[in-house]
Amino acid sequence: MIFYTDKVMKNVPEGVTVVAATKYFTPEQMRELYHTGIHHFGENRVELLLEKQEALQDLDITWHLIGTLQTKKTKKIINSIDFLHSLDNLKLAEEINKRRLSPLPCFVQVNISNEESKHGLNETNVIDFIKSIIDFPNIQVVGLMGMAQFTQDQSIIESEFKKINNIKNNINQELHLNLNELSIGMSNDYLQALKHNATYLRLGSVLFRRDE
Repeated sequence: MIFYTDKVMKNVPEGVTVVAATKYFTPEQMRELYHTGIHHFGENRVELLLEKQEALQDLDITWHLIGTLQTKKTKKIINSIDFLHSLDNLKLAEEINKRRLSPLPCFVQVNISNEESKHGLNETNVIDFIKSIIDFPNIQVVGLMGMAQFTQDQSIIESEFKKINNIKNNINQELHLNLNELSIGMSNDYLQALKHNATYLRLGSVLFRRDE
């Protein structure tokens, strides 16, 4: 596996965090990637995160759960992660607040593409949802997460990234908050996400190519 960390990081301004989406990486490959300078790793599945965390416990990794967290699996994982990118329902928030031993930085997931296949809150429900969890002591809402459509139509991606910025601004204005973080941008659209105030990028295939 050949890594393109340097090439990617040339495009990423200071203050933006690259989270390597390591779904298809082995622990050995993740160790190699760590030594290229990326120390934030994101996993989609609870079991895989825990397995890889065990294998890489000697490294100073910041662990992100970037996939959907089922309420029934919360107890297993919630004190083993540093960030959650997929908070989108009250039942899950209540379980996190109950099980977590310290405040967990969370991104509220918004379905900015309005695709039925994607998780996340409808944009009209985001403010009420944040109101409902704002006083939970073990949940720290740091910003919003969204996924644009996987499309070659750049105008669609642009409009969806603009949408999540508008939602964030409305939240801050209405609730008198100061949410600054946006977890937007993946391998296919991260350059556009950077133009729309992304502060966390979830990157996978753009970081490497497999050896032939």
